Amino acid sequence: MKIETNGISLEVEVKGEGAPVLLLHGFPDSHRLWRNQVPALVDLGYRTIAPDLRGFGDSDKPEGVDAYNILNPLEDLCGLLDHLSVETAHVVGHDWGAGLAWAFASLYPDRVKSLTAISVGHPIAFTDADSDQLQRSWYMFMFQFEGVAEEWLSRNDWEFLKTWIGGGGDIDRYVVDLARPGALTAGLNWYRANIPPASWIADPPPLPPIAAPVMGIWSKGDTALGEDQMVDSQKYVTGPWRYERIDEAGHWIPLEAPDRLNELLLDFLD
Repeated sequence: MKIETNGISLEVEVKGEGAPVLLLHGFPDSHRLWRNQVPALVDLGYRTIAPDLRGFGDSDKPEGVDAYNILNPLEDLCGLLDHLSVETAHVVGHDWGAGLAWAFASLYPDRVKSLTAISVGHPIAFTDADSDQLQRSWYMFMFQFEGVAEEWLSRNDWEFLKTWIGGGGDIDRYVVDLARPGALTAGLNWYRANIPPASWIADPPPLPPIAAPVMGIWSKGDTALGEDQMVDSQKYVTGPWRYERIDEAGHWIPLEAPDRLNELLLDFLD
């Protein structure tokens, strides 16, 4: 369904009845990332809300880097929950969806019943991570170059995108989605708006600590994200904290270890 919020239109999949679970994907995904989690959650009596975030999938792709400043997708989420008459939801995020979820739980605590962050740790823990994380994040610097990054990823039938993804995720679907007019730039603008090079040496953002229960999940095969940035996220949580490590998966945990993730989610949410 299409839902109007914060001046844009979001494509949103809503299924089931019961306690709401807001599922937030990352780059370069869409709500389809959660196709293995939605049935499990619905069968256990949850109502899943899985939007295509602004710039992704079938949602609007506003022009300009500033449109993707984290404050704008946060307002999108508030409007989305308001439209669905949802006051408080369990929030589950992966990749950029996890970064957005951390900010949502920090800045809108009354709307978050619990937080599950997959792969990406708290924003301060991420930027404070050691040199290993800095090396893993090399692509974020490449993505800052407008036009150059777009050409680099898409040339030779998306050769570099496929190499960077490394066999994980939904690569064929990513190519189709990102080839649409404005889609690749919109996705890259999430990095340009929120992780410019100066952010690595700037003072951390003023995010209040998170009082809701939080579960952080990291996978050993993730080449883009180190374990420390997730483990150290506990410093910014005053509520109950739980850490889970999955050894048999790469970055795309919802697709590569769906059964284990479903087991963890259902146990934590219950």
